[in-house]
Amino acid sequence: MIEFRMPSLGADMDAGTLREWKVKPGDSVKRGDIIAEVEIQKGVVEIEIFDEGVVEKLLIDIDEKVPVGTVIALINDGKDLAGNILVEEVAPPIPEVQIKEPEPPVVAQKEVPVLPDPAPEVPHPVAETNRVRATPLARRMAEDLHVDLRQLKGTGETGVITKEDVEHAASGTPAIDTTTPASAPFTAATPKKSSAGVDHSAIRKAVAAAMGKSNREIPHYYIESVVDMTKPLAWLSAYNKKQPPKGRLLPVVLMIKAMAKALEEVPELNAIWDDGLHLKEEIHIGFVVSLKGGGIIVPAIHQANRKSLPELMALLNDLIPRARALRLRSSELSDSTVTLTSLGDNAADKVYGVIYPPQVAIIGLGSILEAPFAENGMLAVRQVMHITLAGDHRASDGLSGSRFLQAFKKHLQNPETL
Repeated sequence: MIEFRMPSLGADMDAGTLREWKVKPGDSVKRGDIIAEVEIQKGVVEIEIFDEGVVEKLLIDIDEKVPVGTVIALINDGKDLAGNILVEEVAPPIPEVQIKEPEPPVVAQKEVPVLPDPAPEVPHPVAETNRVRATPLARRMAEDLHVDLRQLKGTGETGVITKEDVEHAASGTPAIDTTTPASAPFTAATPKKSSAGVDHSAIRKAVAAAMGKSNREIPHYYIESVVDMTKPLAWLSAYNKKQPPKGRLLPVVLMIKAMAKALEEVPELNAIWDDGLHLKEEIHIGFVVSLKGGGIIVPAIHQANRKSLPELMALLNDLIPRARALRLRSSELSDSTVTLTSLGDNAADKVYGVIYPPQVAIIGLGSILEAPFAENGMLAVRQVMHITLAGDHRASDGLSGSRFLQAFKKHLQNPETL
């Protein structure tokens, strides 16, 4: 038996509120299945399971708020809580015994009068007949977003109104029937509010709490370097000319892949600090996404070192709209092993990040700009970018950070090998 607990989705989370169960007792589940939706300060998050079994019991109710670590469901995996395999005890077979029943006595039959059939019962009208059928989460969202459920057509099973129907109504876009595959390209709509009416000020408070904890507890050190982006941008331009519009890459995918490959060479930065340094085998880069209503959110790019450049571009096209709509999975909020913050074009020259605990490093990328650049004794105007590293001095030092920056620059300078 597996005790499924309220997961921790970041250093700024101490509790979560259940908004919807996606399973019921008796359902079979496997790794990666969504079993619930939980509301935290950063929005409504889809909670994944990482085991396999059958749902035995759901232990908390809709709209119940519980602390991180609380057991919220039991999953039967064929073992008891101690890990012993459960074996069903079978009673020994009972030998069959032939018993001769006595013949029943003969009773004289009496004539029974035939009664007419009773009049059929006419059901009374029930007030609930006119009640709008919607999930509990959809009802709460409709109240927060001032959406009239009576005006909506449900796209859920048997016509139930779902949270997606309410979101589309609030943003002024039509709902999509999830039972029919869409052939048109996906265009993300910007909702007026986040899922479940989350106030963006709450997100700022959550980020502030995590960053305050970081500044208090983590001994930061900072280093920076400048990289000549002329060659990688020229390579990218030539690559994109050969691709259809949907296949073209943004410069940030080169930076994500170069960062991932540099972490393979300097693994002490791909780690967490929890009463000691714990190196991570998988490289899950947390990518900072700015929100339209204010604040940031940091979803994970899983196994960034194993993905090709087109795969990373496709992943970003999916991940960023969902992050801005606050529709991320639990693993996307909790798996990051190191963070990348990129300011993009027309922004500041450089950025110094604050480490997101329990991670031990954050890399900051400034804008790409034209500047004097000396190389081999020659001075020229080049397209350059400032790279900064904030490191946890308990886990690494300036030498480790410098090795990482040099590896990062090396891989950026050789985009054809990424």
